[in-house]
Amino acid sequence: SHAALTPEDTFQLAYSMLNTFQKQKFEKNWELDLSYAVTGLGRFRVNVYRQRGSVGVASRVISENIPSVEELNIPMVMKDLCRLPRGLILVTGPTGHGKSTTLAAMVDFINAERAAHIMTIEDPIEYVHAHKKSIVNQRELGFDTQTFPNALRAVLREDPNVIMVGEMRDLETISAALTIAETGHLVFATLHTANAAQSIDRIIDVFPPHQQQQIRVQLASVLEAVISQQLLPNMQFMAGRSERRTVAAAVGVSAARSSSTGGDGKRTRWPTLEEVGRVPAVEIMIATPAIRNLIREAKSHQIHTSIQTGAQFGMQTMDQSLFALYTRRLVTLENALARAIFPDELRKIIERGGQ
Repeated sequence: SHAALTPEDTFQLAYSMLNTFQKQKFEKNWELDLSYAVTGLGRFRVNVYRQRGSVGVASRVISENIPSVEELNIPMVMKDLCRLPRGLILVTGPTGHGKSTTLAAMVDFINAERAAHIMTIEDPIEYVHAHKKSIVNQRELGFDTQTFPNALRAVLREDPNVIMVGEMRDLETISAALTIAETGHLVFATLHTANAAQSIDRIIDVFPPHQQQQIRVQLASVLEAVISQQLLPNMQFMAGRSERRTVAAAVGVSAARSSSTGGDGKRTRWPTLEEVGRVPAVEIMIATPAIRNLIREAKSHQIHTSIQTGAQFGMQTMDQSLFALYTRRLVTLENALARAIFPDELRKIIERGGQ
């Protein structure tokens, strides 16, 4: 019943959401990420861009409720990582595969469990954290700070215990994050990398060759874990064989939360993997002494083998996670192989029944 938006309509809509700094940034770069709240409707992550000489807008809803680690169906070792007093924890994966949601769940776990000062630096802010046992200050690029490096240079004067960096995009941000972790703070950050070895190489390769050995030593000292995740379609959910009445939110999946809570607002039970639309495949690398040595010695290509044999430390490779999802009939063979790090190896393991 509504007429299609004209280019002028879209331009006015986009600019109504931007402040002066964001308008200047968009006019310089011709693309912009931001978050936007509409009273009574919700929060949205918005991307403004140019196409065919006019302005385009893409948006997606951000849940007002922060999911728990249990609701995300990610390994419980994540809780142990949140209890660490210091170090660097990386959450990596492709765009749109739930990195921000996983980070929000981990920050919320700390917020609910202990007294701390948590500082987040985000572009844009997605999940809004209420103060619980911790004080949570959230800074957004374009509103509260101009750049990640500026915010990180100032953050130590703001006396935080935990710092969450939305994304480590450049040498300055990476260098600052390593230094902050080295000075006794717990730092969470994201990278667009597929696995632990690739994440480590990405950090090292940002620096000029004459600094790389020094950075390897520093990274080996401060890195505590790398969590790499992908989301895959749940074939049981898609086939309609799961019980829909208790579906709750999972990574990147929204559903009616009232079905998983009682009349007093308390959760009655967590959703199972069979009850969510997308399921997470998660690689977990824990920085054991052996892995720290591999980082120092520039042998990141051997990290995969250490993760494969590190189950006693809570580690698993991406392909081991995919195999577990496949054996539970949660993902198709085609999807598992498409997302595997070593698809030929995974196919052989599946054909041998896991042997």
